[in-house]
Amino acid sequence: MLFRSKPEAPGQARALFESIASPRGFYEQLALEELGRPITVPPKPEPLTAAEKEAAQANPGLKRALYAIQIGLRSDGVREWNYTIGLHQRGGMSDRELLAAAQLACDQSVWDRCINTSEKTKSVIDFEQRFPMPFKSAVLQRTAQIELDPAYVYGLIRQESRFIMDAQSTVGASGLMQVMPATARWTARKIGLRDFKPQQITERDTNIAIGTGYLKLVLESFDGSMALAAAAYNAGPGRVRQWLRGADHLSFDVWVESIPFDETRQYVQNVLSYSVIYGQKLNSPQPLVDWHERYFDDQ
Repeated sequence: MLFRSKPEAPGQARALFESIASPRGFYEQLALEELGRPITVPPKPEPLTAAEKEAAQANPGLKRALYAIQIGLRSDGVREWNYTIGLHQRGGMSDRELLAAAQLACDQSVWDRCINTSEKTKSVIDFEQRFPMPFKSAVLQRTAQIELDPAYVYGLIRQESRFIMDAQSTVGASGLMQVMPATARWTARKIGLRDFKPQQITERDTNIAIGTGYLKLVLESFDGSMALAAAAYNAGPGRVRQWLRGADHLSFDVWVESIPFDETRQYVQNVLSYSVIYGQKLNSPQPLVDWHERYFDDQ
């Protein structure tokens, strides 16, 4: 459990916070805030040289992988990509080579390979690669229209699909915002989307309209709590209401740890953490505590 509403943590706790504080994850960000420090995006590393970019472009494995993805053989392309960057080899690529490979994927809008590859660097961090903002005009237009925080939507999309427009889950969710068929039909009716056809769900604008529409409805049903809405988006509103029974005495971080679904627990942490980073990128920063304490503070 993290301490709340204390200007300065006691010595031992402060040392523990110091040991994990960083912008890289949910608890790392909370530790920064407990220490009274803002969550900021780290500086961009030294630009890639022409030689580094050319080496990535000429890499046979990366070329084969991108071509496979381009012609619709995504799973084959992903396997080839992962093998090439050294996930299953000793040593693998250096950090600079990983950055160059990630940038190659970014430049070709293969966003999941861009993010996943950049996340493997250890000594250098490029948050531009790790937190890209594709479809920016569509996302900003839609979120402004329905008064939904675009950083929150970006955080959720990054968690759901890593910006793969035709992403399909094993349980049947589809598109950027991974909407289930029944949820898509219900939400389409609620938001007045006429003549909606199931095959439209992987279309960018339709998926964003339905996904954000559903997220807005869920958010309203949980009194504006972005944490609870994220949990409900993943596990369903009914389950979240069950998990809230008797939880009024818990701090938020303890409640998150008590979520019985490992996937949902990690999902909530990721969405909120990513949203904070996207808030920085969109010049609308807010503390992580603002994203998750709202509901629990009101109880």
